[in-house]
Amino acid sequence: MVKPVAISCGEPAGIGPEIAVTAWEAVRDECPVVWIGDPTHLPAGTPWKHAGDGDPVRHFQVIARDLGAPRIPGVPNPMHARGVIDAIAHGVELVKAGECCALCTAPIHKAALIDGADFAYPGHTEYLAALAGDVPVVMMLACDTLRVVPATIHIPLSAVPAQLTAATLTDTILVTHAAMRRDFGIAAPRIAVAGLNPHAGEDGKMGMEEIEMIAPTLDALRAQGLHISGPLSADTMFHAGARAQYDVAVCMYHDQALIPIKTLDFAGGVNVTLGLPFVRTSPDHGTAFDIAGKGIADATSMIAALRMAHKMAEARHG
Repeated sequence: MVKPVAISCGEPAGIGPEIAVTAWEAVRDECPVVWIGDPTHLPAGTPWKHAGDGDPVRHFQVIARDLGAPRIPGVPNPMHARGVIDAIAHGVELVKAGECCALCTAPIHKAALIDGADFAYPGHTEYLAALAGDVPVVMMLACDTLRVVPATIHIPLSAVPAQLTAATLTDTILVTHAAMRRDFGIAAPRIAVAGLNPHAGEDGKMGMEEIEMIAPTLDALRAQGLHISGPLSADTMFHAGARAQYDVAVCMYHDQALIPIKTLDFAGGVNVTLGLPFVRTSPDHGTAFDIAGKGIADATSMIAALRMAHKMAEARHG
């Protein structure tokens, strides 16, 4: 029997409840799901049943949690915070126990979680890493035509050179390499690595990071048998011909990685956390308070996230 993908409810006032149901309608014949949240927050008319009841193809399966207050689209309520956090933890427990094959997280609103429950983590990724025992994790954005991993994430551009150390880059590449083999079934992943500076430093004329740190780090990893190209000039890494030469691109900072994938597939990108002892994906967008409850939310990224979670779980567990 195919095990379901657990979906944590995310921020109730956002589009999470809507896109979860729409995505289920799209994937229900290929990928069973179970949603963890307050069923009163689901769109009116959703044919839901408690998990284990009814037909998972005809009925949206729900692990019901009382989040303590009604949902008002577009208006986050800190009263929901504890329930939102607990839904994530419950999803992790289900996957670790083998009752679900993967976790797909709907977008959260960090300010509401802080206000309502003193949430101590910058976001999903850090919280999931803590639930897994503080394992090293890496953020990947993926679509059908590109996978990218930023070595540094949500920091000012001015702080990137200091944070971008040989240890950081090594850990990022090793976690990525292991995940490509385990979760994507690629026996010998081809990893392209961008330089930090324009033209990858152009032999030191535009910066020394490539010569002093990036290239030696990549050489050391090649000596371990990894298939790595780079440091490469980022401005020539993402056209179709270049993308055909690698399985995943490791970039030096947030925008260097996310601009190309969001240009190629803005609606269909998926956020994947690599390095966890369980599979976790998420749609690559936020809560979209401005359109919540209007019936116009695009579920493309959630659909892609569910399909990718299911496929990764199959690669990991067979």
